[in-house]
Amino acid sequence: MSTDTSSYNGVGIVAPQRAHFDRPLTLRSGAVLPAYDLVYETYGKLNADRSNAILVCHALSGHHHVAGMYAHQTDNVGWWDNIVGPGRPLDTNKFFVVGVNNLGGCHGSTGPSSINPATNKPWGADFPLVAVVDWVHAQARLADHLGVQQWAAVVGGSLGGMQALRWTITYPERVRHALVIASAPKLTAQNIAFNDVARQAILTDPDFHGGHYYEHDTYPQRGLRLARMLGHITYLSDDQMDEKFGRKPRNGSFSFGYDVEFEVESYLRYQGDKFAGYFDANTYLLMTKALDYFDPAREGDGDLAKALSVAKAEFFIAAFTTDWRFSPGRSREIVSALAKNGQAVSYAQFDCNYGHDSFLMADPEYHAAVTAYMGRVSV
Repeated sequence: MSTDTSSYNGVGIVAPQRAHFDRPLTLRSGAVLPAYDLVYETYGKLNADRSNAILVCHALSGHHHVAGMYAHQTDNVGWWDNIVGPGRPLDTNKFFVVGVNNLGGCHGSTGPSSINPATNKPWGADFPLVAVVDWVHAQARLADHLGVQQWAAVVGGSLGGMQALRWTITYPERVRHALVIASAPKLTAQNIAFNDVARQAILTDPDFHGGHYYEHDTYPQRGLRLARMLGHITYLSDDQMDEKFGRKPRNGSFSFGYDVEFEVESYLRYQGDKFAGYFDANTYLLMTKALDYFDPAREGDGDLAKALSVAKAEFFIAAFTTDWRFSPGRSREIVSALAKNGQAVSYAQFDCNYGHDSFLMADPEYHAAVTAYMGRVSV
């Protein structure tokens, strides 16, 4: 589908690329992927000494299509298009920006819906669980493929911010700056609980078939729909939901039944149906477990400062006051750990009303802060 693009001033038409890796990848779980593909996109131009590359890491439901649009589908604009492009905070006139669909994803990179070479059937539930560190190892191989020895910056929001943090620990020599936005050093028990309820919605769907629903020509749509509805509640702020929906009945009066009556119910069901129409349930399960497992402080005997002490990057940490899923206090834990080590860190907090989703929004103060920080990143 095409739309009018005359007023669009972003990176323009883009196309996904694919990199194949034959060298086996040993995962944190001990499982081994014999080979895999990563789908990625790039924006801007890599300079002569390859010093201007930025890696953008996606969150739970994200993918490689970070910015721009496709020639055959100009209404499909990248999920972080407002921050990547000429003159934007991640300025493609200066930087070469890379977006990648992580291992286990469902947008072209090797994942549960891919064919397992050992069986010639989709991997399904046999696809091994992946951790954030596994994604970082795979991304490092993509960097090698692109000829990038060191990232000018690794940037991410939410789960993407965890990947940026992990990069500074696992490959300290390969990252000059890390932008960790609306993120956390590990999940709280409450966040793990939310993830488990979401997983149970999928796992108990009769159409799940133990994760091998591809072979049954069916799909756990109801479970994935409920998981997404639950997730959306946690991504939005209470004030935003009240402002946007309030208690407005759709038809002006109550029907005294269980059909949709309130505007917020209609919104959540729409979002659930939409998500279940394009995302893979097994991928959703994998992504939430990667979130649960992330805790780099474990490598420092429970001391985050000790775990981060190996990092050589400078840090920009950002949080949003209305984000109760990854509250500002969680970001300040990272800041405190870095400050304890005497490492270079900048912290910004914004009064944006969109809850956890604030990191995706074009908030002027937020974008101005990112622009200012990136302005001092040398290439």
